Amino acid sequence: QVQLVESGGGLVQPGGSLRLSCAASAVITINTMGWYRQAPGKQRELVATMTSSGRTNYADSVKGRFTVTRDNARNMVYLQMNSLKPEDAAVYYCNAAGIATLTRWYREVWGQGTLVTVSS
Repeated sequence: QVQLVESGGGLVQPGGSLRLSCAASAVITINTMGWYRQAPGKQRELVATMTSSGRTNYADSVKGRFTVTRDNARNMVYLQMNSLKPEDAAVYYCNAAGIATLTRWYREVWGQGTLVTVSS
């Protein structure tokens, strides 16, 4: 059973930084890993993703402030968030797509989410 476990959320003041981490268990390879977020009353949206070859995709709203990185050997993905704004507050979800395990292939798996609050 593939699981994604996020950590690193919390409360930060505007202009501050946070680093989110996500670890995937019971996997062999993952094509794309990344982060989505969902604010209250809004749809879940892409934040940033990275393929296993290093190609990244960022939402325009976070370009220049957020950086997604991966450790393929450890099946982990990180999101460094700098210059945080109140509008960045949301539940951040780790996502993995194109997952191969010893027994099967998964199209997509989600983590349980970690809350990021940006407030003074």
